[in-house]
Amino acid sequence: MNIILVSNNMAKARTLSLLQVGMIVFALVMLPVLTVLMFIVPQEPTAQQGVKSLIPHHLRFSFNNPQKHLDAYAVQLGEMQARMMRLDAQSERLAKLAGDKKNISNNRPDSPTLPKPNYTSTSSSVPALAEPIINVGVGANQGGPLVHSAPLSETELQNKIAELMAKVEFNTEYLNDIEAKLLHQSVLKNTLPNSSPVDAAFNSSSFGWRLDPFNGYRAFHEGLDFTASTGAAIYAAASGIVSVAGQTPDYGKIVKIDHGSGLETRYAHASKLLVSAGQRVAKGQKIAEVGSTGRSTGPHLHYEIRLNGNPLDPRKYLSASR
Repeated sequence: MNIILVSNNMAKARTLSLLQVGMIVFALVMLPVLTVLMFIVPQEPTAQQGVKSLIPHHLRFSFNNPQKHLDAYAVQLGEMQARMMRLDAQSERLAKLAGDKKNISNNRPDSPTLPKPNYTSTSSSVPALAEPIINVGVGANQGGPLVHSAPLSETELQNKIAELMAKVEFNTEYLNDIEAKLLHQSVLKNTLPNSSPVDAAFNSSSFGWRLDPFNGYRAFHEGLDFTASTGAAIYAAASGIVSVAGQTPDYGKIVKIDHGSGLETRYAHASKLLVSAGQRVAKGQKIAEVGSTGRSTGPHLHYEIRLNGNPLDPRKYLSASR
């Protein structure tokens, strides 16, 4: 069968073969089929558009590559070793200031699950630990020949990470207790911010290392979070002079109070500020109202205590009354 096409412009006929006719018919049939398939078959980018992954970006590759999975554990292990080294240095310094005569580098718990610090009575003013601060065993000055080097297995890495994490928590608790003990016995004892800044409960685990609620990475949280409704009163935890009353991208609306001798408190994410910089405030005075400004997921008070710029654990200084 031949189909003859006649064009007025060319004034001559063209003939299509049976094969060409078949190809044209096939294309006309497949065109609507392909169009329908484009709409009914799920597309990967479209399906995930607008959905935020719960897995941190730096760990997403690990599910498809076993070696990179182990590399991620190794990175985490290295970070915790660095944290332990810093904690060891700080703990030794504070222990000497407190008069702790024990050899802190030769005493370490055997189990990854460690008890919290337990004080024994050595004197009326010096804190002593039943289980002193431990040393991770990784220092700056080490060496030796490399013999039979081999990478750690995933199980070994997991065990090392769990062991180091327990040691980090133990050291952190020890450091915070020593620090609080020293400050309560120092000349600053009468100026310490020891009252609750808001009539609400705080998140007991909010001070220290945690997963950031925005990006999923581990980050140090330098204060306590008090969950309260918007507009709830925020009080000065101690008397002092307002050094800052304004707004920043991270803290939102914030009040900073200078209590002298390097002591400072911060009250962040407020919805309304009631004081101004340079103003003297009394302990228990209302200075702001709770809100969710700045880098915040909901109404709460972010409260910090700092000594010479270093964050202190506010839980060690809170009392029931204002």
